[in-house]
Amino acid sequence: MEKVKTAAVNIAAIALISLVLIWGNTLYRQHAQFEKGEQGSASGNFTAAVAGYEAAIHMYTPWSSVVEKSAQKLWAIGEAAERSGDVPRALIAYRALRSSFLSAAGLYTPGEDWIKRCDARIAQLVPLQQGQR
Repeated sequence: MEKVKTAAVNIAAIALISLVLIWGNTLYRQHAQFEKGEQGSASGNFTAAVAGYEAAIHMYTPWSSVVEKSAQKLWAIGEAAERSGDVPRALIAYRALRSSFLSAAGLYTPGEDWIKRCDARIAQLVPLQQGQR
């Protein structure tokens, strides 16, 4: 019976350590991707900015402020593109934001408010894009 207890404790400890390591690695990569988005944004590189922020959300971890910051940055990129009349880029930003949260869905879907906001904005912009063709 003592061997079973020891094995159970060892298994639980290994599982806990593994989860902590995975969580830490994901947080590190999330911050690294957010920084790439910041660098792209600072240099005016639309593609790098969107890709960095999008990847940071893809590495979703509950309660991470980086996820919310990335969502706000993507939304701001979409709004800026809209204001300048660049509907295709606005759609790219809003779709990137929407798909990032949808790809992070598991037992629940994070960012449901962002998804709804993006759906509404995309629905407004698609007819404008089709009119530009």
